[in-house]
Amino acid sequence: MRSSIVAIVGRPNVGKSTIFNRLVGERISIVEDVPGVTRDRIYAEAEWLNTTFRLIDTGGIEIGDEPLLIQMREQAEVAIREADVIIFLANGREGITAADEEVAKILYKSNKPVVLAVNKVDNPDMREQIYEFYALGFGEPHPISGTHGLGLGDLLDSVVSLFPERENEPVDEDVIHFSLIGRPNVGKSSLVNAILNEERVIVSDIAGTTRDAIDTNFSKDERDFVIIDTAGMRKRGKIYETTEKYSILRALKAIERSDVVLTLIDAETGIIEQDKKIAGYAHEAGKAVVIVVNKWDTIEQHDQAIKEFEDNVRAHFPFLDYAPIVYLSAKTKKRIHTLLPNVVQASENHTKRVETNVLNDVIMDALAINPTPTKHGKRLKVLYATQVAVKPPTFVVFVNEPELMHFSYERFLENQIREAFGFEGTPIKIYARKRS
Repeated sequence: MRSSIVAIVGRPNVGKSTIFNRLVGERISIVEDVPGVTRDRIYAEAEWLNTTFRLIDTGGIEIGDEPLLIQMREQAEVAIREADVIIFLANGREGITAADEEVAKILYKSNKPVVLAVNKVDNPDMREQIYEFYALGFGEPHPISGTHGLGLGDLLDSVVSLFPERENEPVDEDVIHFSLIGRPNVGKSSLVNAILNEERVIVSDIAGTTRDAIDTNFSKDERDFVIIDTAGMRKRGKIYETTEKYSILRALKAIERSDVVLTLIDAETGIIEQDKKIAGYAHEAGKAVVIVVNKWDTIEQHDQAIKEFEDNVRAHFPFLDYAPIVYLSAKTKKRIHTLLPNVVQASENHTKRVETNVLNDVIMDALAINPTPTKHGKRLKVLYATQVAVKPPTFVVFVNEPELMHFSYERFLENQIREAFGFEGTPIKIYARKRS
């Protein structure tokens, strides 16, 4: 079930970035008392009353013909289209302006739920000033102060109450959902076509052709799949086209709905820093991962080619040491047959369960190989372990004192579990708990 999306929208210099930072709990957006500082959408996760949602900070909507103002308006309009609920922010000290009325017209056309917030209402004496904002037509305005954090709880109560009902969709465990992520022009759409063996997705040499996620159902060797193609993720500051700037959030939504994530690397151009950041999204989400090296036909083939490239991949992606690497060419379909078996294996390992007695046999053997560490003269005692979840496989190790569990010993236990049970293609999580 995907998170709801909330966009903070308003003309420049009404305090959008300040409110954004208050809600996410840290200074993510640039805050400066100069109109137009926030030019692109910035987003982060926020939480209220055990409800997690994605919050988008936008550049202010301002009417004008200057290129920057046009881009800011376009960016805000894209955010409005993607949002489930919109916070319309105005400035209580300045009253309703012509720019506020223009923003209101844009929001009317969106047909999205809108919560009106009037910022910079720093003391009770100013509250009477908010009544004029009823004229904007969005119901009761919420007086808030981003600087002092006043009124944000009531604002969030209204926002969360408008989230769409998201019933858990019935999940067919036999259907494997997998998505393709990677920087633009790495060959994601070409790979979709190669897998489907038909031209079902637009293929272009122009970076960023795919604008949104596209789901396609297909079957192969009596297995059912749903493949999710996503827009390419390009490094911030290097993007100029309005719709492309939002591709990361769309890819994150695709990752949420995936069992397995294919992280694509361009063999021709090699690995760049952005590849690692993109792969990190899937790893942090706890998804099964297959690393796909595309355009393998462009590499000079020799006996050590795969080994040399694999050493390079492992050096750049140490956090994905569990992920299998597939070398193929979407263009020529060379080695394309090796991809889906790896997807199936990663998916099965992502849902694998281990019996408690067998798991504890492995843990006891591990303790015999490498005794537990000591700290301040006190030794860690591992009592027993059990698997508590899948997707990803999650284990709780009960110990005498959790703080004695050093990360290096935790990693040792993870390696022993992997050696015993496989788990190729999926991260696993281990938590130390004190037995009650």
